[in-house]
Amino acid sequence: MTQLSAFDDQKPLTFEDFKNENGEVYWWASDLMRMVGYKDMPAFEKVLDRATKAMVSLGIPHYTNIIHHEREVDGVKTKDFKLSRFACYIAVMNGDPRKPEVAAAQVYFAQQTRQFELQVQGHNEMDRLLIRDELTEGNKSLSSAAKRAGVTDFVRFQDAGYMGLYNMKAWQLKGRRGLAKTGKLADHMGRTELAANLFRVTQTEERIRNKGIKGQAALETTHHDVGREVRDIVRRNTGNAPENLPQEKQLPEVKKQLKKGYAQMKKADTKKKPKT
Repeated sequence: MTQLSAFDDQKPLTFEDFKNENGEVYWWASDLMRMVGYKDMPAFEKVLDRATKAMVSLGIPHYTNIIHHEREVDGVKTKDFKLSRFACYIAVMNGDPRKPEVAAAQVYFAQQTRQFELQVQGHNEMDRLLIRDELTEGNKSLSSAAKRAGVTDFVRFQDAGYMGLYNMKAWQLKGRRGLAKTGKLADHMGRTELAANLFRVTQTEERIRNKGIKGQAALETTHHDVGREVRDIVRRNTGNAPENLPQEKQLPEVKKQLKKGYAQMKKADTKKKPKT
């Protein structure tokens, strides 16, 4: 399929040239797909799936921003999607940054979104949001598995995992990072650290299930051991101990900025009806 160069200042067509206005402002996913270097819709739908998950995380109605649509192109019925401006932005930020077209589109949107006071660092922040949600669900699943296996003191069980990964308990890590007792460590973690914790959680649950581990003491040991294995991987791959990994903009603030940007984009693309 022919690619479209819409994020290059030297090209005659821009992203705005592909805007459709028929009672609503939208872009066809098939057009955006070609702009960012994807060859077919199945591959691009994976990007749209991530964009949908990001909107769910933000509490933004994805079903009004990414609308499935069957349309006829050159006499052939084809699957497509109507995308709002915000959906295009989120999709681009969830695209593969190794693709030069995606990288160019991310730079374009970073410049364009300044007018909407949206200062989110693209793909990295999207990854953090999605991994943070997976970690939340992973912790719930691990807690359920641990309870069934005999954990009665969940604070000790959780701290065992932290001791393995960080060489310190959760409250000690909060103190080291200047967080209040009620602060949430995961809200400040970068992509690598969030992924490490998700791996710790999922692999601890797998080991509990597969090895039939039972009882508080044995479960604490298992959580600690898995945490220590993940610690070794992080140190080997990053050159840093997990407790020394850089902290980033807190995710509640990222969400707040994205939701504000969404509201302003929606307002900008909503035409005022003339007075009668």
